[in-house]
Amino acid sequence: MLMAIGAIIAGLVLLVWSADKFVEGSATTASHFGMPPLLIGMVVVGFGTSAPEMAVSALAASQGNSGLALGNAYGSNITNIALILGITALLAPIAVHSQVMRKELPILILVTAFAGWQLWDGELSRVDAIGLIVVFAALLAWSIYQGIKQPADAMANDMADELKAHAMPLRRAILWLVIGLLLLIASSRILVWGAVDLATAFGISDLVIGLTIVAVGTSLPELASSIIAARKGEHDLALGNILGSNLFNTLAVVSIAGLIAPMPVAPEVLSRDFPIMAALTLVLFAMGYGFRRPGRINRLEGAALLLAFVGYTVYLLGFSGA
Repeated sequence: MLMAIGAIIAGLVLLVWSADKFVEGSATTASHFGMPPLLIGMVVVGFGTSAPEMAVSALAASQGNSGLALGNAYGSNITNIALILGITALLAPIAVHSQVMRKELPILILVTAFAGWQLWDGELSRVDAIGLIVVFAALLAWSIYQGIKQPADAMANDMADELKAHAMPLRRAILWLVIGLLLLIASSRILVWGAVDLATAFGISDLVIGLTIVAVGTSLPELASSIIAARKGEHDLALGNILGSNLFNTLAVVSIAGLIAPMPVAPEVLSRDFPIMAALTLVLFAMGYGFRRPGRINRLEGAALLLAFVGYTVYLLGFSGA
């Protein structure tokens, strides 16, 4: 059991570090090849910060741990909104000025509803996974179109500032991209092994382990990047990290796991975890959209999100035998 705990800690530390280097290397490489800052923020950074979830869920699915694969994806979405945005808003209230973010908020609601409809029969089939991939491809194409059509945006300015702050030669950027990717794969294997072993030792379902320890661990890159962005006043980038990650998790992470191994969906996912994720998504829309003025997530709302996360986690661990 001590080996399992050590593997989880080591896997998470290495996962967070490698994800940071992967995002930094890929964003800088894209910048060197002339990709617009808005597109880098929406696509490259969104993909990079979701790389840990992608690696862990894909590996878990290939090993037959469907609960861990789904729990990691949906638990990360819950963690992103309730824990990460909650902490970020407590430190620095988040104002939403980007028009792209105002468009992505309702898209996230539609994507969440589509994912829920697919899971309703209690199974994630390859057909379901293909449907998610098709929607993901369409959304990716839309993001590219937005990045080219609307280069002048608050989020684009934030991303441009970040790229200047972390400028590096192309050769070094590619090196960090490759090293980050290789270590992501290695650390995810260590983390999955430790998580499954720990769940077996304590008699806890791999779903609960995925929703708690693994979900929080794989969401640490989003936590770090959102807090740093908010402290710098780059509010749209802070929220963009979360929206991009949740879209990637719901569409790409789950679909890749489903393509690797079609899986049953545990009843508690449909009755407990997915409804919580959907409710938090609606709350995020209400807070961040701003119907007559720019959206804003204040400290009081951040505290409410954080309390919701604590309550959900306590409930989960209290019923961990479910």
